[in-house]
Amino acid sequence: MAKIENNTNATLSIDALKQGRVTLRIIGNTPMFFNAMSVKAKRTLLIGGGKKTAAEKKELKHDPESEYQASVYKTNIGPTMLCFPAPGIKNAMATAALVTDGIKKTDVQRLIFLPQEKVSIWGKPYLRMDVVRSADMNRTPDIRTRAFLPRWCAEVDIAFVTPTLSVHSVAHLLMNAGVVCGIGDFRQEKGKGSYGTFRLVAGEQDEAEWAEITKEARDVQEAALANPETHDEETRELWAMLRQERIRRAA
Repeated sequence: MAKIENNTNATLSIDALKQGRVTLRIIGNTPMFFNAMSVKAKRTLLIGGGKKTAAEKKELKHDPESEYQASVYKTNIGPTMLCFPAPGIKNAMATAALVTDGIKKTDVQRLIFLPQEKVSIWGKPYLRMDVVRSADMNRTPDIRTRAFLPRWCAEVDIAFVTPTLSVHSVAHLLMNAGVVCGIGDFRQEKGKGSYGTFRLVAGEQDEAEWAEITKEARDVQEAALANPETHDEETRELWAMLRQERIRRAA
């Protein structure tokens, strides 16, 4: 009978994973809607809505200025006031992996890291109102006010595991995310909208556009939030109607 001996002196040789890092600049191909959850909505989730008082019931249904200001993601540090959660960009890259050969969605989730918590967004926001459908059974129509950036750009810091991934593959994956997903509300990924799509900065024309958009930094954004400007004619008409109703109710 053969004798089997265990080699207790055997050792495993494990190579440490290495990490690469790259900073990529993106420019919006299409405008972007911000879609941050308002403080009022967070408060309702935290402590419940409660019943409205008689005075609250007489108030107008919407306050466009407050809703506009509450729709953005903000940061107190960095070159811009506006920002976007880094996980949103990583999720876009993971979704793009579904239509990208050679990489899986789970690979992106494990092998790519975004060290930033928030990604700086350059561009001047405008107040925009749109008719939307609520998520209830009857798909009730409503008016939603959001911050809208006709032009925008961002700088994304990405870390990744090497040699499994390279700068070239990460750049192409982010590029694909800009085509099929986008970021923000009503984005390309959702099917109906085509907002929030982007491309990587490449070439002199993109460099010139980048230099122009990055002039709309923190000071421009703070002023735009404090003193909203409407984006389109429909929004201007709706806002004028609301101001007239405020005057009528105050009389």
